Amino acid sequence: MKEIPEFNVKYLVQSPKGGAVPKDFSEEMAKKALAFHRQLPGYRPTDLVRLSRLAQSWRVKDIFVKDESTRFDLKAFKVLGGSYAVAYLICEKLGMNLDEVDFTYLVSEEVRQRIGQITLTTASDGNHGRGVAWAAERLAQQAVIYMPKGTVRSRVENIESHGAKVEVTDLNYDDAVRLSCRMAQENGWYMIQDTAWEGYTDIPLRIMQGYMTMCLEAIDQMAQKETRPTHVFIQAGVGALAGAMVGYLVNKFQGHLPKFIIMEPNNAACIFASATAGDGRPHAVTGDLDTIMVGLACGEPNLIGWEILRDFPCGYISCDNFVAANGIRILANPLKDDTRIEAGESGPVGIGLLDLMINVDRFEELKQALEIGPESTLLFFNTEGVTDPENYREIVWHGKYPSREA
Repeated sequence: MKEIPEFNVKYLVQSPKGGAVPKDFSEEMAKKALAFHRQLPGYRPTDLVRLSRLAQSWRVKDIFVKDESTRFDLKAFKVLGGSYAVAYLICEKLGMNLDEVDFTYLVSEEVRQRIGQITLTTASDGNHGRGVAWAAERLAQQAVIYMPKGTVRSRVENIESHGAKVEVTDLNYDDAVRLSCRMAQENGWYMIQDTAWEGYTDIPLRIMQGYMTMCLEAIDQMAQKETRPTHVFIQAGVGALAGAMVGYLVNKFQGHLPKFIIMEPNNAACIFASATAGDGRPHAVTGDLDTIMVGLACGEPNLIGWEILRDFPCGYISCDNFVAANGIRILANPLKDDTRIEAGESGPVGIGLLDLMINVDRFEELKQALEIGPESTLLFFNTEGVTDPENYREIVWHGKYPSREA
């Protein structure tokens, strides 16, 4: 592990350990998820934005950003996982296979009569909870969402707009997960959580498989442009998204893998802590998990995701709030005719990090270790749009969370 203390950035770069190809994240499974999502009202592939002017300025071959800010008008990718897992749950209650039914049937009166009224519950910083609430709304079911302390009102209102009951707790994210789990057990509710632990893996696996739609779309969109990534930057909370993306790409590009770089906020870097421990086991971090990247403010790794993230990435990076804030500003102010992207705090950390590696001498060693140069085609995921408008304006208009270099 190395550190750049004046920027409060830590990193570990190593040769991937390698391991068995994660079969649960195969091309076949990704196509099943995509086939389901195509049935949902309002589905369309989100844009893969090519930032050609920025790539030229930063002296790399290409920069692509998969922009999830427009997914189902919910401003985040999370609904892909929640909807897929809930549909699986409904099919299990019906004794049916999801491959054999369509979404129109799942929302029918016949299904409501057969399964009765159920309640879905989860803990969420915002986007996942909204995705679960959206799925419950479409299926005419109920949802109860527990949110960690400090949750801003706009994210609460986004979830409530889908008819869910929301409780903002005085707990951090991981303790809110435990509260949600306890309430599910006491009330006979159904837990829809992307955190996996011993004895709770089926729903998290389905959520992760649902996330693959985003990556499958991105790789297909790149193929249409006759290119493929050499580097993939993926932010991590519990590691469900990152594990699903890496798992899918390991299946897709067997023998010719891109370099995977996993990024987290300093105060919630459980994947980084697990990787640097060196013993192959997941390690939790504790405390308030305070970061503007609230979608990544998770202290306990998803066990399914960790097994993938342990074996295949080459880089693990822990960074400060200003990195994400700089990414927001860069995407909001594109060069020349590049497309403008509105990114929430958890979406642009990769772009902010690349800015440091390209433009700050202290990051030259990290850039060289990751082999980023003129032949690099870099893929990023803007996982959310603007879900806290006030904070977004403060960052873009008034320079909140300035660079340490400044």
